[in-house]
Amino acid sequence: MTETTVTRAQLAEAVFTEVGLSRNDSAKLVDEILEKISVALIEGGSVKLSSFGSFQVRSKGQRVGRNPKTGEEVPIKPRRVLIFRASHVLKDKINHALLGTKGEA
Repeated sequence: MTETTVTRAQLAEAVFTEVGLSRNDSAKLVDEILEKISVALIEGGSVKLSSFGSFQVRSKGQRVGRNPKTGEEVPIKPRRVLIFRASHVLKDKINHALLGTKGEA
């Protein structure tokens, strides 16, 4: 399995190719969309992208963890974490692609 990462530049190039905006406008559009998503999550909202999934920020309380090497107890501070839940459409596409590569129906 090859690992590939989709970059901001690749998203902008896809907008350029598919929509026909200039390269600069495509890059600005991608940046604006990602900024809107970031701001919504920072403000505590959730972001739902139809047929893709949803992003949500959850708060985790303080807890006690353990250093696996020494066994020493260490306090873990409260923090906010980003949660992503894939839509059923995306899950089906991923599973269909997986089955297609194995030759199974």
